[in-house]
Amino acid sequence: MSVDALSEVGPVDYLILEFPGNRMTGEGLPLLLDLVDRHIIRVLDLSFVRKDEDGSVRALQLTDMDGDGELDLAVFEGASSGLLGEDDLQEAAAVLEPGNSAGVIVYENVWAAPLAAALRRGGARMVANGRIPVEDLLATLEATESRSAS
Repeated sequence: MSVDALSEVGPVDYLILEFPGNRMTGEGLPLLLDLVDRHIIRVLDLSFVRKDEDGSVRALQLTDMDGDGELDLAVFEGASSGLLGEDDLQEAAAVLEPGNSAGVIVYENVWAAPLAAALRRGGARMVANGRIPVEDLLATLEATESRSAS
């Protein structure tokens, strides 16, 4: 991807999704595909790793997650921008509990690309960003409701 092409790219995020006991059901896959189909996100990289009970780590191949005989993730086969390297997969595995696996996804927020490009053309630059974990958001809202009720 050229520098000129990057000026039109939206924010890029990553997720590490842990699957206890290596149990990947594919239940969220249709929702991921919907986000891609509606051009809300673009999957740049998708990889899977497994952390064995002895702590060893290995890459996993894309598989038939729901056992229906069709490769559910075939649409993402070859999704590799080069952003996600072996060292990143090792770091992802470091946060896994032994006996679990994870999907690691790097994605562009396509919906934000036009806004981000316009802001960059205007000289704006991002100086900070973050994400509020859902658990923290719920705890804060519950505390606020408790104070309001008293």
